[in-house]
Amino acid sequence: MAIDNKELREQLVELIKGGSAHLDLKSALADFPADKRGAKPNGAPYNAWQLLWHMNFALHDLLAFCTSSKYLAPKWPDDYWPKQELPPSDDAWDKTVRALQADLAEFEKMIMDPAQNMYATIPWGDGQRFLREVLLAADHNSYHLGQILLLRKQLQSSEI
Repeated sequence: MAIDNKELREQLVELIKGGSAHLDLKSALADFPADKRGAKPNGAPYNAWQLLWHMNFALHDLLAFCTSSKYLAPKWPDDYWPKQELPPSDDAWDKTVRALQADLAEFEKMIMDPAQNMYATIPWGDGQRFLREVLLAADHNSYHLGQILLLRKQLQSSEI
């Protein structure tokens, strides 16, 4: 039985965008209070700004890995977390959200491109396949969006 590649691609797009059983980016970040973006309730290891920045950096890194033969891996974990604990400005938050959305859109284009063999090994990698990177991106985003949602709930129900 042949695999319906179009159906698989549509399902992968739905997964990476969020929704269904997963939280989507827009819902997680909608009206996140600007004065709470740097807050860490109840000893949380990260605040919303740090998680957003990390998500953006990691997704961009995964996209670069999938698309560039000149890819150089950043240093783990140092490069994957912001140097500043607090968001430098509301504008920085907004730019980071837009950058994350742009990279999600690029992933969607890559996924829906029928010329992109999702099962192909990435030539400059260590055996990773495009499909694995898409699933990793979706999983990573879902995990951290869940953390952001939890932070939001903690911040609404407690005094910092």
